[in-house]
Amino acid sequence: MRTAKLGPAERAEALAAMAERELDVLVVGAGVVGAGTALDAVTRGLSTGLVEARDWASGTSSRSSKLIHGGLRYLEMLDFALVREALKERGLLLERLAPHLVKPVPFLYPLRHKGWERLYAGSGVALYDAMSVSSGHGRGLPVHRHLSRRHALRVAPCLKKDALVGALQYYDAQMDDARFVAALVRTAASYGALAASRARVVGFLREGERVVGARVQDVEAGGEYEIRARQIVNATGVWTDDTQALIGERGQFHVRASKGIHLVVPKDRIHSTTGLILRTEKSVLFVIPWGRHWIVGTTDTDWDLDKAHPAASSADIDYLLEHVNSVLAVPLGRDDVQGVYAGLRPLLAGESDATSKLSREHTVAHPVPGLVVVAGGKYTTYRVMAKDAVDAAVHALDQRVADCVTEDVPLIGAEGYRALWNARARIAARTGLHVVRVEHLLNRYGALTDEILELIAADPGLGDPLAGADDYLRAEIVYAASHEGARHLDDVLTRRTRISIETFDRGTRSARECAELMAPVLGWDHHQIDKEVEHYEKRVEAERESQRQPDDLTADAARLGAPDIVPI
Repeated sequence: MRTAKLGPAERAEALAAMAERELDVLVVGAGVVGAGTALDAVTRGLSTGLVEARDWASGTSSRSSKLIHGGLRYLEMLDFALVREALKERGLLLERLAPHLVKPVPFLYPLRHKGWERLYAGSGVALYDAMSVSSGHGRGLPVHRHLSRRHALRVAPCLKKDALVGALQYYDAQMDDARFVAALVRTAASYGALAASRARVVGFLREGERVVGARVQDVEAGGEYEIRARQIVNATGVWTDDTQALIGERGQFHVRASKGIHLVVPKDRIHSTTGLILRTEKSVLFVIPWGRHWIVGTTDTDWDLDKAHPAASSADIDYLLEHVNSVLAVPLGRDDVQGVYAGLRPLLAGESDATSKLSREHTVAHPVPGLVVVAGGKYTTYRVMAKDAVDAAVHALDQRVADCVTEDVPLIGAEGYRALWNARARIAARTGLHVVRVEHLLNRYGALTDEILELIAADPGLGDPLAGADDYLRAEIVYAASHEGARHLDDVLTRRTRISIETFDRGTRSARECAELMAPVLGWDHHQIDKEVEHYEKRVEAERESQRQPDDLTADAARLGAPDIVPI
C-alpha cells in the first residue's frame, strides 16, 4: 500500500491522473456512501476515481447524530431485515473495520408506565440484542438490563423522579462521522483510488445514450477536466436529483430531504453516566455522550430550501429544549447551548409522504447506460450500499471482477490500534504528552497517531494545545491540511475537528491560529489568511442569526448571508 497522504500535491496529481486515462469507475460525491463505494471498487481491483464538489463529508455525512446503530425504532415498524443488516455492520465496525473510531455507548430508556411498557419495550430490546449476537458480530457489547426507578436515578441523576417508573439500559455505538469519512477516503487512496475534493461535476460526457465520463471543474485552481470512465456512480445524497438533472434524467426514484438539527451542551449541564433515548410524538430523541459534551437531537422536518447550508431556526431549538426538559430535573436553557448543527437526510420518497415515515432503505438504479445511482439508506449501512452500487456497476463492465472484500478491509489506523492503546502510558512517557492526550489521539487517528507524534518531534510547539480549544493539539491542524485533504479553515474547524460546535465562541477564538498553522502547508499568504478568518467569522455570525429566526424560510435567508469561500 502506498501512502494515504492527501495533501495539496496529492490532490493535484489525482485530478491530472483521472484525466489522463479512462477509469473503470468514477464516483461522484464523497459522503460516507461515495467514499465507501470508492473503497469497495478499488479493493476489487478496479481503477477508481472519487470527486467531491466541496469537502469530504461536507453534506449529510458530517451532520448526523454520530451513531452507528441498528435502528431500534425500526423493530417497532417490523423492519427486521434493515435492523439485522445494520446490527451486523455495527459489529463489524466495532470489532474489525474501525475499532479506533467506533465506540460502544450506553443508552437509558425511561419507562413511563408500569407493567405493560416494561414487557413491550423489554421484549424489543431483548430481540435487538439477540439479533446482534446472531449476526456473528455482536458479542463485544454488554447486553441490556432492566433497572428500577431508584437504580435508574443513580445512573442518571439528571432525570425528574416523576419522569419514569423504571428504565431499560442498552448499548449501541458512536463515531465522529466526518472523521470516519476522511478515513474511508484515505483508505481508498491507500489502495490506489484517485481522490479530489473541491472538484465539482458540471456535466456528463455522452456517446449516444451512454454516459462515458464527466466534466469536472477544479473549484480551487480553476480549469476543467474531462474524466472518462466505463461506469459512473452518482452517490450525491440529497443532491441526487440535481446530479441526475445534468443528464436530463430525473431518474427512477425521487430523493426528499428531511432536516434534523442537534444541540451541543457542556457535560456538566446534564448529570448522567449514560446516554438517554426518549420518545416524542413523531420519533425519538437522543441525548448522546460526546467527549466533554452532550449531543441532543434530533428533529425530522421536510426541507426544500438551500441544501448546502441547512439552517436551524429558533423553533427547531425550542422544540428540542422543550422535549428534553420534559424529563430533566434541571432544565436546559438557550445559554447552555454551545453549538447547533443541522443536516439533511436523503430519503426515498413518494411525493406526499411525511418525512418521518419515509424509507431508510436504499435503492440502486441504472437509469441510463454507464450511470449507476445509489440513494437512501442509513449511515450505519454505508458499506452494504457501496457494495450494491459497485455490484451494479460491475454487472455492466462486461468483464470478470472480484467480489466485494470490504468486510475484511480495516480502515487506516485500525491495524495495530489495540496494541498502541495498551501501550498508551509508555507512549505518554516517551513523548512527554499527558496520557489523556495520547488517548485522544489514538481515538481519532488510531495507529496513524505516530504521524502526529512525528510532527511534534520535528516541531515541539505543535504539541501545545490550541488556544481557545484546548481539547486539540496544534499538530492536528497541520496534519488536517497536510494529510487529510483540508483545503480551508472551515474544513478544519467544522469537520477535521469539531471546534465549531464544541466551544461557546463557535471556534472564532481559534480561527486565526488555525489559519496560520495551515498557511505553510497550503501556500497561503497573509491576505489569504485574513480572508479565511473573515469568511469563517461571517459564517458563524450567519449561523447565529439563522438560529434567532422564527422559521425555516427566514433562517435559510439569514444563513445564506455568508457565501462559500472562493479562492483568490
